[in-house]
Amino acid sequence: MTAVMMLCVMACANASPWDAPVAAAFPTARFGRLHDYLNHATDAEGYLGAVSLVMYEGHIVDWRAYGHRDLGRREPMRRDDIFRIYSMTKTVTSVAVMMLVEEGRLSLEDPVSRYLPGFDAPQVMIGGTAEAPVLRPAGKPITLHALLTHTAGFPAGLKGDEQATQRMEGIDPHGSRDLREFAERMSHIALAADPGRRFGYDGASIELMARVVEVVSQQPFDQFLQRRIFAPLKMRDTGFSVPMAQRQRVVDLTTTDSHGRLVLADTNSARHPGEPLNAYASGAGGLYSTAGDYARFAQMLLNGGALDGVQLLSRKSVELMMSNHLTMLDPPVTQFSDAEGFGIGGYVVIDAARRGQLGSNGQYGWSGAASTYYTIDPREKLVAILLLQHLPREGVQELPRVSRPFYNLVYQSLP
Repeated sequence: MTAVMMLCVMACANASPWDAPVAAAFPTARFGRLHDYLNHATDAEGYLGAVSLVMYEGHIVDWRAYGHRDLGRREPMRRDDIFRIYSMTKTVTSVAVMMLVEEGRLSLEDPVSRYLPGFDAPQVMIGGTAEAPVLRPAGKPITLHALLTHTAGFPAGLKGDEQATQRMEGIDPHGSRDLREFAERMSHIALAADPGRRFGYDGASIELMARVVEVVSQQPFDQFLQRRIFAPLKMRDTGFSVPMAQRQRVVDLTTTDSHGRLVLADTNSARHPGEPLNAYASGAGGLYSTAGDYARFAQMLLNGGALDGVQLLSRKSVELMMSNHLTMLDPPVTQFSDAEGFGIGGYVVIDAARRGQLGSNGQYGWSGAASTYYTIDPREKLVAILLLQHLPREGVQELPRVSRPFYNLVYQSLP
């Protein structure tokens, strides 16, 4: 583990990353409905706790902590507590890639084989078994664009992927010690579909993009993020691990047992809060962060790539990120919603009415496995973030999902 991985989270948190206080004159009292809902969602029968943050027209208009951060429900949640944001990391990785695109150091249409060995002749699994696959050459190369948009064709848990997934699990790229080894193992993975033929959400594609960032920038991925994104944006509590002095701020990670009770999740980071989520700097899901830090990152995107005088991306690059890139598909949507396409780093709402919740066409965002959520709405000049720490389970009596009610309550609060 590098020193940067251990030090990339601020050693003290006695100041907010926001210089301005929460706006006190927001012209609505309707946030009370949101507060009541989250207070109830984090009561003795609900989630341990949550932090929500809403920004409107560049100002924080609501930022609250609810419930507790520990399984014993003894420590009240604080606004600056630290969460495992898992797949919300993907948007950060996508920004890193777009920065290199702007610098002319790579192109989205480049084949991944230009940067990583072993990907010059991808194969598609068309039959057989994990042990004895039937393969054919892929119809086209895997591009960086395909990796970023989850259209590369890697096994992704879709119907028909079972044997390809089993073969991938045998190669075990996620057991790698670093991103170099991850990419080497992935070079032996058979695709489940031709590149560009389907959307199949997977983490492996974004891990490969993190490795591309390392190769092109000639520095470890964690160092690139710290120097080029976190430090400039004053994201003081964001990184792949948490310093020992700050680990009491890491929220307990829960799951649900067979009796419907909250228990500590069976992960290393749940047992040892603040330790890295992966052996490597995972661009797909390895970051810890806070609501305040991620709000700075999201507001930078909403502003067209700039915040507090720091310009990370151009306005046109952000527009490209927030456009639907699945136009080659019919329909041009993800596997999760027939009202959402996918941009670079997050979903893009293409039919707000069909989606069935308050929001806007062009709204952009993503979530993390442990119940963390964010959205950016350029039309409403809105950023909304909700952070919890719970890994849902299939087949047990689970807590109600909170993202849809949360977003509805945020939008009904707008003037």
